Amino acid sequence: MSLERFIKNCSGFIAGVVVFLLVAGMYLSSKGFVMDENGNLVLINSAYAQDAEPQKKELDANLTMPEDHVMGKAEAPITLYEYSSFGCFHCADFHLDVLPKIKKEYIDKGLLRVVFVPFPIDRASMDAALISECVPEDKYFPFVDVLFRQQRNWGMAKNPQKELMEYAELSGLDREKAKLCLKDDNQAREILGNRQNGISVLGIQGTPSFIVSDKNGKELFPGLSSFEQIQDILTQRLAKLNEKSANK
Repeated sequence: MSLERFIKNCSGFIAGVVVFLLVAGMYLSSKGFVMDENGNLVLINSAYAQDAEPQKKELDANLTMPEDHVMGKAEAPITLYEYSSFGCFHCADFHLDVLPKIKKEYIDKGLLRVVFVPFPIDRASMDAALISECVPEDKYFPFVDVLFRQQRNWGMAKNPQKELMEYAELSGLDREKAKLCLKDDNQAREILGNRQNGISVLGIQGTPSFIVSDKNGKELFPGLSSFEQIQDILTQRLAKLNEKSANK
């Protein structure tokens, strides 16, 4: 083999290895892994969409929970905390298909309030969470609906930020302000703080995850996927609350 051909073959091989490492790095990063200084893969606390049957977990009743984005009346007897990523397909299914039924049957009747907690699982969903924080509060949930409805468009775009800013403009957010939102370190720390607290304190391992809270306590339910599952939980909770109220 000539030296020229050997060099050409080596160059092709090296290029292939570089491409492989880049793709592998992007994949591992999206799953929450990084490389430490010794070349070892280290898991960053992260979460991912899950299909497993929900296994409830009792939580400390005195835990302080986020209260930024609330749907429903303050005096509702039960609160459902929805930990959700804008880039999670299961989260989109819940928000678009299940939440409207919950709103009709429970929220609109004053029986439940829902608190939406952004829980980004990748860079694009983090950008979506940052921009959503700049949308006026009365337009927050409609904007969330847009992000989930258009999830595949911006999530698979070459430039997700550009797509997200266009949706924000349609919701009345100035493009220049949207750009500043993406660079808001204080807001980023708050979002990531809620995410880390969800992982280390609440035990959240995937999205969507839900915490059901009332005066009898708090329970974590990972991966609820149907209206019927949530209906069963709320029916039991309401019955228990009514029973205690009647016995007073």
